[in-house]
Amino acid sequence: MSTSSSTAAERNFKREFLKIFFIVFGVLLICLAIFFVNHHDNKYIIETLELNGSAKEGDALFKVNCVGCHGITARGLVGPDLHSITQRLNDREIIKQVTGGLTPPMPSFEIDPVNMSNLLKYLHSLE
Repeated sequence: MSTSSSTAAERNFKREFLKIFFIVFGVLLICLAIFFVNHHDNKYIIETLELNGSAKEGDALFKVNCVGCHGITARGLVGPDLHSITQRLNDREIIKQVTGGLTPPMPSFEIDPVNMSNLLKYLHSLE
């Protein structure tokens, strides 16, 4: 009889150990995923900020992608007025807003660093 009770205790121990193992493993995976996502975003932001964009190219990009919500003169429609946006938000915040669509109903945009740099230059010209 004592053999079966120790076997049951061993099974309970193994079950608890496996639960803890998988919880710790899951938490580590989540932490790694967060690290890699943040590292990628930081690399993108750094690369974008190292470039010196073109306001003319940024204006063209704006007219193709942004006028529906921000208006042809960037004074706002559904989206806010973007004049002096660079005084309210720093470039990193603007990049995160554009690429992440952080304030609904703004969509997120997949935009390469060169075009993002151009858009930033254009937004700076609106001051």
